[in-house]
Amino acid sequence: MGIVSGLVLYAVIWFLTFLVVIPIRLKTQGDVGEVVPGTHAGSPAVHNLKRKAWITTGLALVVWGIIAAIILTETITVDDIAKWTSFETSAE
Repeated sequence: MGIVSGLVLYAVIWFLTFLVVIPIRLKTQGDVGEVVPGTHAGSPAVHNLKRKAWITTGLALVVWGIIAAIILTETITVDDIAKWTSFETSAE
């Protein structure tokens, strides 16, 4: 795995993790009871995006480290994945 592919892998993992972390402990305007006119009651009132971005960065780093180690040590290779996903049937 090269530097660019490692960075791309980290970016993909970071954004996927961020999409999972965003709704955790989200307080909507409807929950708080202060709906701003012209907005939906499901709009966030307290979102804590900075804190969630830091949590995402840490989690993504751990997940990326595990996946990078698997790739670099060749524990699982592309050939292994091809064998697992092969839908070939034996024609007799």
